[in-house]
Amino acid sequence: MSGPPLRFAFAIHLHQPVGNFDHVFADHLAGVYRPLLDAIHARGAYPITLHVSGPLLDWLEDQAPDFLDHLGAPVSDGRIELLASGRYEPILAALPPRDRLEQIEWMCADLAARFGVEPTGLWLTERVWEPDLAADVARTGIKYTLLDDRHFLACGLERTELDRVYTTESDGHPLRLLPIDEELRYLIPFRPVEEIVDFFGERRRAGRHQLVLGDDGEKFGGWPGTRAWVYDGGWLDAFLDALEDMRGRDELELVTTGEAAAGPSGGLAYPAAGSYREMEEWTLPRPAALRLGRLAETDHGPLVRGGHWKGFLRKYPESNRMHKAALRLSRLCRQRGDPREARRAIARAQCNDAYWHGVFGGVYLPHLRQAIWRELAAAERYLREGEDIAYELVDFDFDGHEEIWVHSSRCSVVISPARGGAIEMLTVFADAANYADVLARRLEAYHRDPHDGTATSTGPTPGHPGDASAAGGITSVHDRQPEAPVPPSPDPVPLALMQEIALDGARDAESSDPAVVADWRLHAFRLAAPPEVEPRRIRFRLASAPGPARLEKTLDIHDDGRIEASLDWSSSGVPAGGVLACRLPLAHPACVEAMPAAAESTERIVTLARSERGFEWIDQGEIIELAWPASAGGAHVRLTPGGGSGSVGNRR
Repeated sequence: MSGPPLRFAFAIHLHQPVGNFDHVFADHLAGVYRPLLDAIHARGAYPITLHVSGPLLDWLEDQAPDFLDHLGAPVSDGRIELLASGRYEPILAALPPRDRLEQIEWMCADLAARFGVEPTGLWLTERVWEPDLAADVARTGIKYTLLDDRHFLACGLERTELDRVYTTESDGHPLRLLPIDEELRYLIPFRPVEEIVDFFGERRRAGRHQLVLGDDGEKFGGWPGTRAWVYDGGWLDAFLDALEDMRGRDELELVTTGEAAAGPSGGLAYPAAGSYREMEEWTLPRPAALRLGRLAETDHGPLVRGGHWKGFLRKYPESNRMHKAALRLSRLCRQRGDPREARRAIARAQCNDAYWHGVFGGVYLPHLRQAIWRELAAAERYLREGEDIAYELVDFDFDGHEEIWVHSSRCSVVISPARGGAIEMLTVFADAANYADVLARRLEAYHRDPHDGTATSTGPTPGHPGDASAAGGITSVHDRQPEAPVPPSPDPVPLALMQEIALDGARDAESSDPAVVADWRLHAFRLAAPPEVEPRRIRFRLASAPGPARLEKTLDIHDDGRIEASLDWSSSGVPAGGVLACRLPLAHPACVEAMPAAAESTERIVTLARSERGFEWIDQGEIIELAWPASAGGAHVRLTPGGGSGSVGNRR
């Protein structure tokens, strides 16, 4: 076939999150990053574009600086183009504008210092786009970014128009946008090389001028089954040989994404807020995800859209608490002169992985959430050094209900009167931990419903290049559809400390569990008296709405994070033999004491989550339940974070 060669820009994104295990970094370096880039170098399959995330860059600088040293020559002579990003791999759309700018500027400065280059392109984390990002990104000197072709198709462009660069603007600041080919994202590296060569040929014969692939480097050996396929099975060698053959026949030209973005503009494009297809499905709650799945079976075009990434903040209140704590502390940090130590800790806490969930663990992984809370604790400890205990009445999580935020130089506590006067955050700075960081059990879209067996999938529709039913190749993690075990019973409300319910003394006929006769977790409490502020303690008197089952809760919050709760209740609405139970879901060891003595029980909080390896049961912590006869009318609970012998549930 005569005509110009097809231009191909290959962008590889390498990332490990803040808080990931050290052995995961090391395993990916040895089994993915080194062999991938070594093979590209040995074959001379340049130019390529590379993005190394900030958390991974920090680990490499500390543990394997030679890996970065070896990038120096190909970067300096233009064989490898480096992309910038937010420094600690945040979702830029979830940050305040000043934080966005700062994170990008830090990354650009670090790449300039380490490699002597000034990046002009941006790797947009998870390709989560909002139209106003254009102005903020452009203000940093970045000229272009990459978006999935779905973004362009959803705003009316045809697939035949996606072989060029487009220009968008916000507030008069232009930014170029390169479409990533979704079909190619599913082909590489999962399908035989012959199919990929045919795909390039078909695009060239159709008159397409340019193809862009931007995708995770971890799929080249880090995803299940890919290491044997990509390296041992010879896929990577065959793919690089095929690229060279096509170049030798003048059918293909390798270019950087910067070169692709410098081409003639296809004109204006204004993509709406969104992300890649799977992300828009994952962010939806189960009922909506099931409806979208059924709709997608008949019409999976790009105009059928799911939700935006920020939907995770509604879907997972645990994620929202981290996000809003970071927002609050970022604002406080600016007000207090923006000390570097606090600012960097907040930025690390903005790393995206712990805030969401799809095929990968994300918010389900305790070690990632704990890393976020560790950074937030470090930041707040620095910002509140020398402060006495104080409180604010503020809508801390921006849900329309006012919370009580208690803070001192030693701890930070959030109480939610609207949700039963429960304690939703208990961060002790010395422990660098949030003791309330427990993920509730919930029914996800991919779970089998215990009642009707329904679930939805997030894999490609039949006939898609990544369809696992096609002959040959290997299955992507997006296509794996293992049968889900029956999940644990979902928690009726998000978990928090000091949640009270009244139980019938008799057993429920169906579940054999005591029936709930009053549930204060669902009730709004009011401040029954002005808070009593003392030098090292604040007392809050909270009362439920009048009714047959009345509860008053007095919370003493100490400046070191110790909490004492006095409970007074009316048993008139509780049947004879009933009990009042106080539940404390704990993520970390603490000492819990009950007076008078309570009937005590513990329950491990185990969730079922889909991951790249299949389904995983993940231990999130332990619920300690203290129960007293309803006729007692009152009780006292003392919670000492990290106290006693160091075991959750050490109490008397």
